[in-house]
Amino acid sequence: MRILVIGSGAREHALAYSLSQDPSVEQVHVSPGNAGMTAVATLHPDGDPVALARKIEADLVVIGPEIPLVAGVADELRAAGFAVFGPSAAAAQIEGSKAFAKDIMAKAQVRTADAVAVPVGSSDSFIDATLDKFGPTYVVKDDGLAGGKGVVVTADRAEALEHIHAVHAGGNPVLLESFLDGPEVSLFCLVDGETVVPLLPAQDFKRVGENDEGPNTGGMGAYTPLPWLPEDGVQRIVTEVVEPVAKQMVAEGVPFNGLLYAGLAWGSEGPAVVEFNCRFGDPETQPVLRLLKTPLGGVLNAVATGTLDQLPPLEWEDGYALTVVLAAENYPVSPVTGKPIVGAEPGNESRGILAAGVAEQNGQLVSSGGRVLNVIGTGATLAEARKQAYETLQGIQLEGSHCRSDIALPAVEGRISI
Repeated sequence: MRILVIGSGAREHALAYSLSQDPSVEQVHVSPGNAGMTAVATLHPDGDPVALARKIEADLVVIGPEIPLVAGVADELRAAGFAVFGPSAAAAQIEGSKAFAKDIMAKAQVRTADAVAVPVGSSDSFIDATLDKFGPTYVVKDDGLAGGKGVVVTADRAEALEHIHAVHAGGNPVLLESFLDGPEVSLFCLVDGETVVPLLPAQDFKRVGENDEGPNTGGMGAYTPLPWLPEDGVQRIVTEVVEPVAKQMVAEGVPFNGLLYAGLAWGSEGPAVVEFNCRFGDPETQPVLRLLKTPLGGVLNAVATGTLDQLPPLEWEDGYALTVVLAAENYPVSPVTGKPIVGAEPGNESRGILAAGVAEQNGQLVSSGGRVLNVIGTGATLAEARKQAYETLQGIQLEGSHCRSDIALPAVEGRISI
């Protein structure tokens, strides 16, 4: 197969690397990609995906980020005759519109937070009255695409109000939600209509600082699987959340085809949905794919061609995988770019090094974004996976860079209970 991956981050690097290891895949192309993935894929500039798919005669197109999915790129490619891994624009509303997702969940009787919409142009009195219904912890969501960064969770009413005004200033409505307690779980599911196949459960770390302090980011690390999740945890999420939502979307005439990512809180009554995403999550994809033994190309192609129900059960490596994000100086406020990177040259995928915000300058890899690299560790135990990732990080040099030293530490120390 010749496969085209759309996107440019560490998630796409992970996809490209896993696809390059599949014996059935003869060529991997990425658009636009980044300079750190040249050892596993042929890169193409950002452009018309249909024209590029025709040029390389792609057998399958895999769309990584949410923006092209919500914009309908999968529809354009399908209309041109290509097999595509990724939902239609209509189905991608499950991420693109929080209100759409709430409506689907209500009809499917899936547990989630109570929510009230606060449209652009709402009066101060309406906003105040709505805030009065929530608390002491306020959850303020941007009801649009925010790349996983549009949510503020705070006990400070003034901060909640400030975020409402900031989202409105950007032209998007707001959803105010009740706070869901319990540890968070990310579960990726391959979905083809009503057929649902779960991957391994993961947990990510969104805050920039140790102990979950500081501003939200796109994610500073993640690990998989979750040693604290009940044995029937994944099956409960599939049965109580993902299958009912997939069936409801079919009933609504907007069947989902691709990767449905359920972000959940596991409380006293089990799983409740925080949000859905319509694509592989970053950074959880990086450790999850590292443990997948089944060749990825055939898996994604089965979803794209409507044959997921015929796919043999997925096979997984034993043990754990963990990724740590190496971020640029001053990330997430104003990342410093253009700094040389040593020790993470292309071709280091087997050592667990994946590139995100990088570029090439005079033959040297340099930083070009906020989240610069991912470093993955694996091990028989979560502690061993942590040790490997942080040891690999020691060999990478990027002036002013920072990472969290506590990725998966609460789980290792047995501090997560449900």
